[in-house]
Amino acid sequence: MYDYIKGTIANIKNNAIVLDNNGVGFLIYVSNPYSFELGKDYKVYVYQQIKEDENCLYGFKTIEEKELFLKLISVKGLGCKMTMPILAVGSINGIMDAIERENVLYLKKFPKIGDKLAKQIILDLKGKLEFIGLGISDDIVQTENELKEVLIGLGYKEKELVPVLAKVNTSLTIEEQVKDALKLLLK
Repeated sequence: MYDYIKGTIANIKNNAIVLDNNGVGFLIYVSNPYSFELGKDYKVYVYQQIKEDENCLYGFKTIEEKELFLKLISVKGLGCKMTMPILAVGSINGIMDAIERENVLYLKKFPKIGDKLAKQIILDLKGKLEFIGLGISDDIVQTENELKEVLIGLGYKEKELVPVLAKVNTSLTIEEQVKDALKLLLK
């Protein structure tokens, strides 16, 4: 099993790249091959899928994207080939937010994702993506926990806070965050 491969982009195809590593060209399926530049060096995080009739590498620019991919392919009915367009069209935070908020309409906008599969994604992954390292720094998590504690102390339920916490700007002071959160909760 590979974790990542470093190399130079030797070729760009419509759904894949060829990454040259010491004279060996690895064909790696990626969500957006045109985000890579020909002749430039990259570290591509990879997932190797081995089936009876194929051996494929799926690549990602960031470890967070790979982690989300691994969570998505764990959903019953959602394979590697169906997951790559989701990553191409949606942002990591947008996909996570849609799952946490149970936004079926957002998930259905992706190719081959119908109502049943969108609900299955939510059922399987809601609450499991929050702190798996998907672009969330420790400072933001700490600030969000402080904000949550203050709001719970004011009498709000944790369920009410989930959509509000995602909208509050974490670069503000804790006092300003509380004010913003209260404005959102009172709407």
